[in-house]
Amino acid sequence: MLKVGLVGLPNAGKSTLFNALVKGSQADVGNFPFCTIDPNIGLVEVPDDRLAQLAAIVKPGRIVPAAIEFVDIAGLVAGAHEGQGLGNKFLSHIREVDAIALVLRAFPDGNVIHVDGSVDPVRDYETLMLELVLADLQVVSKIYDGAERLARGGKPDDVARAKCLAEIKTALDANRPVSDIMRVEVSESMRQTLREIQLLSAKPRLIVLNVDDHQAAQADVTVSEILERGRTVSDDFAPAKVMAVSARIESELNALDPDEQTMFLAEYGLTEPGLNRVVRQSYGLLQRQSFFTAGPMEVRAWTIPIGATAPQAAGVIHTDFEERFIRAEVVAFDDFIKYDGEAKAREAGRLRSEGKDYVVQDGDVMHIRFAPK
Repeated sequence: MLKVGLVGLPNAGKSTLFNALVKGSQADVGNFPFCTIDPNIGLVEVPDDRLAQLAAIVKPGRIVPAAIEFVDIAGLVAGAHEGQGLGNKFLSHIREVDAIALVLRAFPDGNVIHVDGSVDPVRDYETLMLELVLADLQVVSKIYDGAERLARGGKPDDVARAKCLAEIKTALDANRPVSDIMRVEVSESMRQTLREIQLLSAKPRLIVLNVDDHQAAQADVTVSEILERGRTVSDDFAPAKVMAVSARIESELNALDPDEQTMFLAEYGLTEPGLNRVVRQSYGLLQRQSFFTAGPMEVRAWTIPIGATAPQAAGVIHTDFEERFIRAEVVAFDDFIKYDGEAKAREAGRLRSEGKDYVVQDGDVMHIRFAPK
């Protein structure tokens, strides 16, 4: 299961956002630092209107959406890499997730204290990233000395690994996240090294600005204004998706029925809950996409990496299916809807038989054929 960690300074609104994401969850929310100590974990469905369209045609017994696991991690403070606040415990929880959603407080509220005394999301972003970078530097510095000694033996693999670690260490020494290195094409040796050490500042990241109600109604303007104020770190923001959400609005939405939610959103000029965008962006951040199976028992969205082949997709349904894969019968989503299902799509010549080299496309409706045991 894919995991996304909610990371932020104390009182940034992480737990409020988590409770809204994981409907019915009751993670502690308080006006004091370290209200969250142990991480809260919840499974969140990936919003996808295509499931309902498929279900309207095949009339399944149930609908099963794709899902992501969100983890509400304790608030970070400056000096965490040296053990300040919850320090190493906090950092160990981040190492376990696949991507990071950095929750930055952008709302003014005199009743909710800020650990640094004022609201400044750009400064908070720098604080968070610096702690991740410094924690990574500690890890790399320990590994680098041993790698350098091995490289003196002249083995190509050892030399390549030491060179990669030296490049990573140079970036971290300059307070640059490892994601800076990954913006350009990197060697397979570098990719292998990064996979081995799983650095925090290399993880994909989403920036979630927790804004007030007025700002939420002008999300794009809000993001632009904040980025403009933070021009000096705009390059750091660049590799991340940035979005504005009001955790307070999202929490209130949870208490309403669907019709009331529509009216409530309209009052703020919003067309959908901001959390839908958070979940979809997280899904895309992890380079994932969905294919569908659709039949009388269920319509289901299956999660695969972008670029996965048909046998790999089959293996997501059941591990045995990848090895026993014969072919996949595929209808593009738009064709499935246009022709009112698989049978008419087949008659129109829109159903394709694909083999082992086929790269699955987002939205493909697939029927996997596999050999018996």
